[in-house]
Amino acid sequence: MIEVLVVDDDARVAQVNAAYVEKVPGFHVVGEAHSAADALRRMEALPRLDLVLLDHYLPDETGLEMVQEMRRRGHQTDVIMVTAARDVSTVQAAMRHGALQYLVKPFAFAGLRAKLEAYAELRRTLDGGGEAEQSDVDRIFGALSAPSEPGLPKGHSPTTAELVRRCLMNADGPLSAQEIADRTGVSRQTAQRYLKLLERTGRARLTLKYGDAGRPEHRYVWATRG
Repeated sequence: MIEVLVVDDDARVAQVNAAYVEKVPGFHVVGEAHSAADALRRMEALPRLDLVLLDHYLPDETGLEMVQEMRRRGHQTDVIMVTAARDVSTVQAAMRHGALQYLVKPFAFAGLRAKLEAYAELRRTLDGGGEAEQSDVDRIFGALSAPSEPGLPKGHSPTTAELVRRCLMNADGPLSAQEIADRTGVSRQTAQRYLKLLERTGRARLTLKYGDAGRPEHRYVWATRG
């Protein structure tokens, strides 16, 4: 069983994330913390801890500062960042500080499950110990890769799905398929197909905009959650 500490400044979000973790076979939540100081205290008290799901925006210091303090104290616990911080500098710093995965809020259960399953696969790969051939090294690093949109239907590209997803997430308001196409460089038909997929999986919401002709224009907005 992989023991997990969930750290988020919002108690409600921490509870939701903890419930998500408990739904994934092989994972168990040993506690929740809402500040870096609280998280570090809990880490000192726990007899065993394998993984920290860590928010970046904490009330007393950032998640990355907490990781630095963890390492200074000798804690080698694995870290997956689960945060709304999406600026490239923070993502890059998380990589340099040893975060194994980075999941951007808002997300659905499937997104977190994919990250956790990839982490579990990594641990299974490492359990053998000993020396590693290049094929073993490739498998170890490959275990860290989880698709952004798990379970894509046949004929859908993970790269295109990620492109449309990020465009919608970063938008200030609802976008039409044509607007998505203009911003991403894909065709309108392709944008429409991936937007419908996001709607079916609950990651986007369909809104209607009525023009002078009376025919509604389909517009999509990212569904806030997590």
